[in-house]
Amino acid sequence: MPTDRRLYVGPALRRLRRDRGLTQADMAADLEVSASYIALLERNHRPLSAEILLRLAQTYQLDMGLLARDGGSDQAARLHAVLKDPMFADIDITGLETADVTTNFPGVTEVLLRLYTAYREEQLALADRGAEGRAADDGAGRDSADPVAESRRFLAARRNSFPSLDDAAERLAQAVAEHDSLSAYFKDRHGLRVRRLPATVMVGSVRRLDQHRRELLLDDALDSASQNFQLALQLAYLELTPAIDAVLAEGDFATENGERLTRRALASYVAAAVIMPYAAFARAVETRRYDVEALARQFGVSFEQAAHRLTTLQKPGQERVPFFFIRVDAAGNVSKRLDGANFPFARHGGGCPLWSVHQAFRSPGQILTQWLELPDGQRFFSIARAVTAGGGAFGAPRIDRAVALGCAEEHAHRLIYTQTQPGLGVDTATPIGVTCRLCHRTECAARSAPPIGRQILADDIRRPSAPFGFSDG
Repeated sequence: MPTDRRLYVGPALRRLRRDRGLTQADMAADLEVSASYIALLERNHRPLSAEILLRLAQTYQLDMGLLARDGGSDQAARLHAVLKDPMFADIDITGLETADVTTNFPGVTEVLLRLYTAYREEQLALADRGAEGRAADDGAGRDSADPVAESRRFLAARRNSFPSLDDAAERLAQAVAEHDSLSAYFKDRHGLRVRRLPATVMVGSVRRLDQHRRELLLDDALDSASQNFQLALQLAYLELTPAIDAVLAEGDFATENGERLTRRALASYVAAAVIMPYAAFARAVETRRYDVEALARQFGVSFEQAAHRLTTLQKPGQERVPFFFIRVDAAGNVSKRLDGANFPFARHGGGCPLWSVHQAFRSPGQILTQWLELPDGQRFFSIARAVTAGGGAFGAPRIDRAVALGCAEEHAHRLIYTQTQPGLGVDTATPIGVTCRLCHRTECAARSAPPIGRQILADDIRRPSAPFGFSDG
């Protein structure tokens, strides 16, 4: 029986217009309608007619399916994800109520989503300042001197998931797929010839855009995965800078370096999304059961690139297992940290030496699996592996790092790693701490510092087997 289903696409239409840098008057002129009608469409006060849908598709070269689907579904899924926060656990909100709000009040929905994101950023900023013990560091109450912390907060508040960038990158990947290769796309679309040159010619660069000679130069010592990533990264800067700028505009950066680091992170996000498009990668992770090595081979990327991409699969309505990711060097310095699984990373100071990520250097190429149990009883499943960057030629410098990818206990059964080792169960979890100063496992032999708030006992009469003895008070 046919039904009269009205199509409301307010948020999607507004995003489309902004992505193209158009005013409501500009779009109205393009579609030969009034600006007030565009405003009504964007507020979901009018449904989208078939005629206007066709005009949109023809004018802006769109796939009609992108707009013809439920225009409020993405916002509804985003709001639903926000309402899962434990802060709202005592409020009974049904899916129907969420859909009503997003359909009838898209502007209010957007306000709520922005407020929640701002709240998350401030919570993370407070955690950073609290960890350093200087909550009143400056008059603004912000850790304005740490650009790395700024960038990490921006990504963490959004769970390292940027659906608008995924959508834009997926469309770009489809355009690239119509050519023989990324190099062919650069030649056909941008008139740029891709050349691979020795390091002596590149003079300290792995990638360089020579606009004068219309060439894109790559260090020929890069492996194929790194070369493809650098090509995709340059493509992100050439074609999707407006989309990156739109996401970046949501941040409030106190330092220029913090903004630049975040821009780099978003460009890398786009590059990964071009090589590993969201829909295809999300299907593959279920088929491969989150086998990182198999995914890396399927998409022609490195182990680290595939692991990193797994942390981004939180597009509303199409979520996969939420992961955290960390990359450390042999000295324990953290060079990359992404959290989509609410893992309590040490924001300052060292991590726990009992975590296998610190032992991965001893077993190059081997994946180490481990159950982790935090002092509060939370359990996570982790895989870790050593990775190498650089090299590619005799005498070329190499950098050895270790990466770890993990998820909360309730999701671990979906991973291939928990199915292939019957003896490795959650009951074998290694008791770890976030960092020694915040861990109150008093009997830990690996402890390097006493926990905050515990009185150390003198050892003139008795020396315990653990590094420190503590009073019961």
